[in-house]
Amino acid sequence: MAFPRVNNATALVDLIQQVGFLPLLDSGIRGFSADEMVDPDCRYVWLDDGGWDWPLWKWKGPIVTEGDCVYGKFFDKKAGFISREWWPDFMNWRCATHAAPSAGSIEEAIVMTLREQGSLITRELRAACGFTGTKMRSRFDGYVTRLQMSCRIVTQDFVYPRDKHNREYGWGWALLTTPEQLLGKELCQCDRTPQESHDRMMEHLARILPRARERQLLKLLK
Repeated sequence: MAFPRVNNATALVDLIQQVGFLPLLDSGIRGFSADEMVDPDCRYVWLDDGGWDWPLWKWKGPIVTEGDCVYGKFFDKKAGFISREWWPDFMNWRCATHAAPSAGSIEEAIVMTLREQGSLITRELRAACGFTGTKMRSRFDGYVTRLQMSCRIVTQDFVYPRDKHNREYGWGWALLTTPEQLLGKELCQCDRTPQESHDRMMEHLARILPRARERQLLKLLK
């Protein structure tokens, strides 16, 4: 399947709806990532003043909040998009194949905190869960990534700091929430078995990526 070149957020949303699953960066399948599908002018570039510009990165927020898709670290602990059409099957499979947080665990505390608070940026969530000591950031981020891989946490939006001129800057902070709060309970339920969802997604991926090997497609859904 030939993918069109993308040069704006609206076109990327349309593409996500078409393919259903789209990693942000390298997916291990040549040509199958948002970064490889955008025009060269929309990729990361250093500016003469020492700053940077990356239109694709800036599109994430509007796409997540208005683009009818879900964003998170879903592909081998790397970020990407899932269309709402395919989310019930994707969540159905991932929740069945990734262990649920055990009682009293840090993962359970993270999910429960988000259910109570609605949404929090990572540093607020870390503080709310008591991870305030030194060298705890990377450990906590590992828990959050695992919960995203199991579709128990998703990104609601991105929050950026502002300079003295009230201009946004930096990479931004992910505003995290649960899929049920973002999408509603109905879209987080599926009337198929997890294996039926898996087979349906594999059939779809094989159709849009006919040159990809089966192990590459399996890795996307793992």
